[in-house]
Amino acid sequence: MMDIDQVRGDALSAIAAARGLDALEAERVRLLGKQGQVTALLKTLGGMTPEQRQAEGPRINGLREAVTQSIAAAKARMEAEVLEARLASERVDLSLPAPERPRGSVHPVSQVMDELAEIFADLGFAVASGPEIEDEWHNFDALNIPGTHPARAMHDTFYFPGGKLLRTHTSPVQIRAMTGAEPPIRIIAPGRVYRSDSDATHTPMFHQIEGLAIDRGIHLGHLKWTLETFLKAFFERDDIVLRLRPSYFPFTEPSAEVDVGFSWVDGRRVIGGSDGWMEVLGSGMVHPRVIRNCGLDPDIYSGFAFGTGVDRLAMLKYGMDDLRAFFDGDLRWLRHYGFGALDVPTLSGGVGA
Repeated sequence: MMDIDQVRGDALSAIAAARGLDALEAERVRLLGKQGQVTALLKTLGGMTPEQRQAEGPRINGLREAVTQSIAAAKARMEAEVLEARLASERVDLSLPAPERPRGSVHPVSQVMDELAEIFADLGFAVASGPEIEDEWHNFDALNIPGTHPARAMHDTFYFPGGKLLRTHTSPVQIRAMTGAEPPIRIIAPGRVYRSDSDATHTPMFHQIEGLAIDRGIHLGHLKWTLETFLKAFFERDDIVLRLRPSYFPFTEPSAEVDVGFSWVDGRRVIGGSDGWMEVLGSGMVHPRVIRNCGLDPDIYSGFAFGTGVDRLAMLKYGMDDLRAFFDGDLRWLRHYGFGALDVPTLSGGVGA
């Protein structure tokens, strides 16, 4: 029979001499593991007589408790020492600037869309949306675009089997607005559109905004005033001069390309001034046939429509040269041209402010 007092003394000395958590864990296994020294003593209780068990049991259990408590105390001390050393090595100098976290930015297209929505909200226009996968009636037929029109060719439009297609403009939203509500109607329709085209100023997917107003007695003067007010507010200049140049669109009659005056500044064309003319919009009075296709009487109602590229407006306002960079996902470009989250356009003072 082992001398329990001797075992206790040796065990407590070994625990106190352990250097580090790994050494302490090794002592725990040596003493209290399945094959440990104290565990072996506990197993001897089963072979003792009741008298022996009554005498030796408390001593052996006391040994186990003493060893367990000593190991726990040593472990707590060592963990505190490790934490103290770690805190000392990871000391933070609060006088240094905090590390800068990666920051996102608002894409110029999103920013311009927000600006357009604010401007036209002040003019009484609601924002309307529609599906990007359209049928031929909404995208072409209802808009008075004949089957022989080049825009309906396979090399200009992305078609799906079964007569569906990716919309080539947001004009289908105007058709849905006219067929789904009674006049007066005043909407803008911003969104993605798709055409089979790609170069420095064209991409297969781009963003467009169209406007529509339908009511009694609307005439070309209303269109000109709306566009002039919109462009002055968007480009934040009062010297915007418009020129309506006769043109042709199947869905408007009469139709007009809208040119604005520009000036040369440091070799760049800047909207505003009188150095030359630049085309920025297509517009016109809604064709009577389109009004009739939507179930309205063109003898009672008239209206105007206009459309332009959101990406082109962003390029003109913020001095960007290549449309393809809008969709490259280049973080350097986005850091340069992107907007902060708090750069939210507000026109609380009104369009004329």
